[in-house]
Amino acid sequence: MKSLGRHLLIEFYNCDSKTLDDVARIEEHMRIAARRANSTIVNSTFHRFSPYGVSGVVVIAESHLSIHTWPEYEYAAVDLFTCGESVNPWKALEYLREVFHPSRESVVELKRGEYDKVGIPESSKYKATEGVGIA
Repeated sequence: MKSLGRHLLIEFYNCDSKTLDDVARIEEHMRIAARRANSTIVNSTFHRFSPYGVSGVVVIAESHLSIHTWPEYEYAAVDLFTCGESVNPWKALEYLREVFHPSRESVVELKRGEYDKVGIPESSKYKATEGVGIA
Protein backbone atom coordinates (compact mmCIF):
# COMPACT_ATOMS: atom_id res chain seq x y z
CA MET A 1 0.00 0.00 0.00
CA LYS A 2 1.37 3.40 -0.99
CA SER A 3 1.62 6.21 1.54
CA LEU A 4 2.73 9.82 1.59
CA GLY A 5 5.44 9.15 4.14
CA ARG A 6 6.95 6.95 6.79
CA HIS A 7 7.49 7.70 10.42
CA LEU A 8 10.00 5.85 12.58
CA LEU A 9 9.26 6.04 16.31
CA ILE A 10 12.46 5.11 18.13
CA GLU A 11 13.28 4.58 21.77
CA PHE A 12 16.93 4.27 22.77
CA TYR A 13 17.70 2.81 26.20
CA ASN A 14 20.90 2.86 28.25
CA CYS A 15 22.68 5.56 26.26
CA ASP A 16 25.61 7.63 27.51
CA SER A 17 24.10 10.35 29.71
CA LYS A 18 26.78 12.92 28.82
CA THR A 19 26.04 12.55 25.12
CA LEU A 20 22.30 12.92 25.79
CA ASP A 21 22.88 16.20 27.62
CA ASP A 22 25.13 17.93 25.05
CA VAL A 23 22.88 20.15 22.97
CA ALA A 24 25.55 21.13 20.42
CA ARG A 25 26.60 17.53 19.75
CA ILE A 26 23.00 16.33 19.52
CA GLU A 27 22.15 19.03 16.98
CA GLU A 28 25.23 18.14 14.96
CA HIS A 29 24.37 14.43 15.04
CA MET A 30 20.73 15.01 14.07
CA ARG A 31 21.83 17.16 11.13
CA ILE A 32 24.28 14.46 10.02
CA ALA A 33 21.49 11.88 10.35
CA ALA A 34 19.29 14.03 8.10
CA ARG A 35 22.04 14.16 5.48
CA ARG A 36 22.61 10.40 5.74
CA ALA A 37 18.89 9.92 5.02
CA ASN A 38 19.38 11.95 1.82
CA SER A 39 17.05 14.72 2.98
CA THR A 40 17.21 18.46 2.43
CA ILE A 41 17.77 20.43 5.66
CA VAL A 42 15.64 23.57 5.95
CA ASN A 43 16.44 24.60 9.52
CA SER A 44 17.01 23.26 13.02
CA THR A 45 16.35 24.34 16.57
CA PHE A 46 17.56 22.69 19.77
CA HIS A 47 17.21 23.52 23.44
CA ARG A 48 18.96 22.27 26.58
CA PHE A 49 16.77 22.14 29.66
CA SER A 50 17.90 22.86 33.21
CA PRO A 51 19.07 20.85 35.01
CA TYR A 52 19.41 18.42 32.05
CA GLY A 53 17.86 17.11 28.86
CA VAL A 54 17.68 18.22 25.25
CA SER A 55 14.82 18.64 22.79
CA GLY A 56 15.24 19.56 19.19
CA VAL A 57 14.09 19.25 15.64
CA VAL A 58 15.71 19.31 12.24
CA VAL A 59 13.14 20.53 9.74
CA ILE A 60 13.71 18.94 6.36
CA ALA A 61 11.98 19.63 3.05
CA GLU A 62 10.62 16.09 3.37
CA SER A 63 9.25 16.56 6.98
CA HIS A 64 11.35 16.40 10.18
CA LEU A 65 13.69 14.57 12.56
CA SER A 66 13.22 15.21 16.27
CA ILE A 67 14.73 14.08 19.56
CA HIS A 68 13.92 14.40 23.25
CA THR A 69 16.44 13.17 25.82
CA TRP A 70 16.31 12.23 29.49
CA PRO A 71 20.00 11.91 30.46
CA GLU A 72 19.06 11.06 34.03
CA TYR A 73 17.40 7.88 32.68
CA GLU A 74 19.88 7.32 29.82
CA TYR A 75 16.89 7.45 27.45
CA ALA A 76 16.15 9.17 24.14
CA ALA A 77 12.93 9.34 22.13
CA VAL A 78 13.52 9.97 18.42
CA ASP A 79 11.05 10.59 15.59
CA LEU A 80 12.16 10.35 11.97
CA PHE A 81 9.31 11.39 9.67
CA THR A 82 10.17 11.46 5.97
CA CYS A 83 8.21 11.76 2.74
CA GLY A 84 9.17 10.77 -0.78
CA GLU A 85 11.06 7.91 -2.33
CA SER A 86 14.51 9.49 -2.27
CA VAL A 87 14.71 9.84 1.54
CA ASN A 88 15.49 6.81 3.71
CA PRO A 89 14.86 7.27 7.47
CA TRP A 90 16.53 3.91 8.15
CA LYS A 91 19.88 5.41 7.09
CA ALA A 92 19.40 8.16 9.70
CA LEU A 93 18.57 5.51 12.29
CA GLU A 94 21.75 3.56 11.48
CA TYR A 95 23.83 6.65 12.11
CA LEU A 96 22.04 7.56 15.36
CA ARG A 97 22.61 4.01 16.67
CA GLU A 98 26.35 4.52 16.14
CA VAL A 99 26.24 7.83 18.02
CA PHE A 100 24.08 6.94 21.02
CA HIS A 101 25.14 3.29 21.46
CA PRO A 102 21.90 2.12 23.05
CA SER A 103 22.08 -1.26 24.76
CA ARG A 104 18.54 -1.83 23.51
CA GLU A 105 16.00 -0.05 21.38
CA SER A 106 12.46 -0.12 20.12
CA VAL A 107 11.59 0.92 16.56
CA VAL A 108 8.12 1.14 15.06
CA GLU A 109 7.54 2.26 11.48
CA LEU A 110 4.19 3.80 10.63
CA LYS A 111 2.69 4.61 7.26
CA ARG A 112 1.56 8.23 7.15
CA GLY A 113 -1.11 9.28 4.67
CA GLU A 114 -2.01 5.87 3.25
CA TYR A 115 -3.39 6.46 -0.23
CA ASP A 116 -6.61 4.49 0.29
CA LYS A 117 -7.42 6.33 3.54
CA VAL A 118 -6.62 9.78 2.14
CA GLY A 119 -8.43 9.06 -1.13
CA ILE A 120 -5.42 9.29 -3.43
CA PRO A 121 -5.62 7.08 -6.53
CA GLU A 122 -2.91 4.39 -6.68
CA SER A 123 -2.02 5.77 -10.11
CA SER A 124 -1.22 9.22 -8.72
CA LYS A 125 1.72 10.82 -10.50
CA TYR A 126 3.15 12.13 -7.22
CA LYS A 127 5.92 10.24 -5.48
CA ALA A 128 4.97 7.93 -2.64
CA THR A 129 6.47 5.38 -0.32
CA GLU A 130 5.66 1.70 -0.76
CA GLY A 131 6.06 -1.31 1.50
CA VAL A 132 6.09 0.54 4.81
CA GLY A 133 5.12 -1.41 7.90
CA ILE A 134 5.97 -2.30 11.46
CA ALA A 135 9.68 -2.99 11.94
